[in-house]
Amino acid sequence: MDGLSILEVMRYLPHRYPFLLVDRVTDYQPGRYLTAIKNVSFNEPFFQGHFPIKPVMPGVLILEALAQATGLLAFKTEEHRGVNQDKQQLYLFVGIDQARFRRQVEPGDQLLLRVEHVRTVRGIWRFTAEAHVGEDLCASADLMCAGKDIDA
Repeated sequence: MDGLSILEVMRYLPHRYPFLLVDRVTDYQPGRYLTAIKNVSFNEPFFQGHFPIKPVMPGVLILEALAQATGLLAFKTEEHRGVNQDKQQLYLFVGIDQARFRRQVEPGDQLLLRVEHVRTVRGIWRFTAEAHVGEDLCASADLMCAGKDIDA
C-alpha cells in the first residue's frame, strides 16, 4: 500500500510535538507490517540534556517511536477490516520484551522504523520491531499494544 503523510499520521495518533515520533509512513500492509521514518534533528528537546557534549537519542524514545508505529499498523489493520469505525479508540503501549540497543542515534540520522504484526490474542497485539539508520540496526524489541475505546 501507499504510505501516510504526517497529516495522516496525526489523524491516527493522538501524540503531538514534542512527543510525536513518526514523521511519515513509507509503506504498510494491513495486518502484516508497517515501515515509517523518524527524522532526528538537533532541535529535538531531549538533546539539551541527553547529552550536552555528545547528543544521543534516548533508547526509550526509540522504543516509543516503534510503539507509535505499532499503533499506526493496528489502526490501519482495524480500518481495513471495518472494525470499530464508529468508535474513537487509542492503542496503548502495554508491554516490551527482548529490547536491545546496538547503535547510538544522533542528530542528523534518519530512523527507519519497521514493525511486523505477529498475532493478536484477547485484544493484545504483539509485534516484532526494529529501528535502523541506513543498514545499521539500532534497536530491536518485541512490543505489545492494546486498543481502548475512549469517550469523544
